[in-house]
Amino acid sequence: MQIQIPEEILPADGRFGSGPAKVRPEALDYLAMRSDIMGTSHRQAPVRDLVRVVQESLNELYRIPDGYEVVLGNGGSTLFWDLAVSSLIERRSAHGVFGEFSRKFAKAAERAPHLEAPLVSEAAPGSVALPVAGDADAYAWAQNETSTGAAAPVSRIGEGLVLIDATSAAGGMDAPISETDVYYFAPQKNFSSDGGLWLAFASPAAIERAERIKASGRWIPESLDFTVAVKNSRQHQTLNTPALATLLLLEDQLGWMLELGGIDAVAERCRRSTSTLYRWAQERDFASPFVAKATDRSPVVATIDLDEAIDAKQVIAALRANGIVDIDPYRALQRNQLRVGCYAAVDPVDVEALTQCLDYVIERL
Repeated sequence: MQIQIPEEILPADGRFGSGPAKVRPEALDYLAMRSDIMGTSHRQAPVRDLVRVVQESLNELYRIPDGYEVVLGNGGSTLFWDLAVSSLIERRSAHGVFGEFSRKFAKAAERAPHLEAPLVSEAAPGSVALPVAGDADAYAWAQNETSTGAAAPVSRIGEGLVLIDATSAAGGMDAPISETDVYYFAPQKNFSSDGGLWLAFASPAAIERAERIKASGRWIPESLDFTVAVKNSRQHQTLNTPALATLLLLEDQLGWMLELGGIDAVAERCRRSTSTLYRWAQERDFASPFVAKATDRSPVVATIDLDEAIDAKQVIAALRANGIVDIDPYRALQRNQLRVGCYAAVDPVDVEALTQCLDYVIERL
């Protein structure tokens, strides 16, 4: 059955993906304007100036403490897990696992032949687990689990480095950076850019740790050496050629965020969108927020369970046929669920329209 949603209730932009996320049309216009950058050397002043602006804008957005540095490198968050295993974890790490992405970092540490088995605290998807202080020199968890829509607090645990995966949190949630040693992320979610890059706010302790591990004689591939990334970042460049389009989109998005009012204003914009979805679910007898505890619910990725009588796949297909895309649940969860990315570029008005479209489609199914 083909369901035609009335045009007057459709969102102006139907992109609600959890990553890659919606890119603002203005950012794409800016990218098209910057032909002077595309196809030029990343060792020369124009590209290094671009990297410097990105670093300075991130510093301003998050009010980074004195002594911390904005470090960046080729690859995304998956590569950063291997970098941390190679260059930041000295002997053993402790992990909070409450979804697929926090699990992947723990698995990377478990496979490393030069490290002791990690200490893992795990919670079922839809709840939150933090590492427990113990015999570890690094503590790792995600501020926001993209796969489940659960968010965790950020504060120091134990005596080691604190490594926070902020891939879907950075740019949409605030964080006390001084409570972390490496707050790392990729730019394809709240920062509405493309992939192929990781960025991190690094404390002096994290940089000193990487230098000490390297001096110990541990073999570290150059691309996974945090000290190499730091050295290049201080020169406003990356080890290898970066994706220039990624940097340009990131630059434009950061400028827009700062004009909007900074991280507080952006976080409130995201929270408004997810609150709309949680409220919609709680007011329907056929839907409910997947994350049961309200304080654990993500302000940037909303996961909504549907009653078994309603096939989420049919709902998603009907919406896609009307230009509303990428609200599928994370595949490994295998739930009758909707997952909606409410990142910074998503207009809260469009999220309100999405709820009207959901009502329209579900009533007819």
